[in-house]
Amino acid sequence: MTDTDRTAPSGPLDGILVADLSRVLAGPYATMLLADLGAEVVKVEHPGHGDDTRSWGPPRAGGEAAYYLAVNRGKRSLAVDVKDPDGLAAVRELCARADVVVQNFRPGVAERLGLGYAAVRERNPAVVYCSISGFGPGHVPAQRPGFDLIVQAESGLMAVTGEPDGAPAKVGVAVTDVLTGLNAAVAILGALVRARASGRGEHVTVSLIGSALSGLVNLAQQALVTGREPGRAGNAHGAIVPYQVFPTADSDIVIAAGNDTLYRRLCAVLERPDLAADPRYATNPGRVEHRGELVAEITSVLRGRGAEEWTRLLMEAGVPVGRVRGVLDAIRTADAAGDDVTMTTDHPTAGRLDLVRAGFRLESQADDAGAVSPPPLLGQHSASVLAELGFTAEQIGGMIDRGAARQATP
Repeated sequence: MTDTDRTAPSGPLDGILVADLSRVLAGPYATMLLADLGAEVVKVEHPGHGDDTRSWGPPRAGGEAAYYLAVNRGKRSLAVDVKDPDGLAAVRELCARADVVVQNFRPGVAERLGLGYAAVRERNPAVVYCSISGFGPGHVPAQRPGFDLIVQAESGLMAVTGEPDGAPAKVGVAVTDVLTGLNAAVAILGALVRARASGRGEHVTVSLIGSALSGLVNLAQQALVTGREPGRAGNAHGAIVPYQVFPTADSDIVIAAGNDTLYRRLCAVLERPDLAADPRYATNPGRVEHRGELVAEITSVLRGRGAEEWTRLLMEAGVPVGRVRGVLDAIRTADAAGDDVTMTTDHPTAGRLDLVRAGFRLESQADDAGAVSPPPLLGQHSASVLAELGFTAEQIGGMIDRGAARQATP
């Protein structure tokens, strides 16, 4: 397929076509990462309401919800009704031509539509087909909804998040969706390598619950090794001291003295050699055992100066330290420091739009960093995609007239 509307950075996935039948966060995040790597991603949406996140506002920019804008750059929007015979035929044809298909329908829906793995593979043997679900294909009951909040609770993530004497707390972002999107993208890339080499496709399954549990890493292993539930450590670390938030004279900072050498450097900056010499604190196990006393001593010193001064002094000494920032402050600070975390694109209704880049960089894409198409309007590319799929202008016009397709005008 080709598209004269598309201006996306070239990359290692040039020539790869992705049929994105997913919605909300995990699937769209995965396909956005593939688009960032150069893939052509066609986002299939309902012509009436589109992706659920289009309505998840305010805030909005140019009428588009910020939530939707966060995970849909670099894509084309095909808005068709799969309950219409022509709309369903278009999506089936798209899947037959795609290198990758990503879907997160409720269990059984894709199969009923003739869009399940078996049906797509019959026409497209080399397809990499990714199914994303909340609780996995074998989970009982099969119809259980898999929203991030539910999975944070069911995975134990909430149980280990929050203050030790407080209630369990969720992470401030839908982190199980984000982990699932990352896992999906990694698995798809691995399957693509084999598909290109052998011509054999792959059915990739990714779940929020699996992603959340694997994302617990050391805490999950701790539970398996000890047979006990890990506790909550709040803004501290259960196994390292000092490794937590500390108040200063004006705002909070985080100090991460992860080994004995860093701890001694911290004591030197604090001008407290006695804390370094105290045998109770000489090693990390001792510091963990005497956490309360040591944290109180460090806190009393840190309250004497402001966060900016302490951050400068600790950084100069090589002690890991950071300010506790708000999101906007963090983005602006990272950009100002040269981390290049944002990109700007021209959106048809929002105008110049700032977006947050993916967490990776490819040297080969450095010159194309700004060449990304904005998150599309609902149905912005319907007519062009349908034409590429073999539909005539008359057929496309009829679909639009009866509401089976939608063509947005930028």
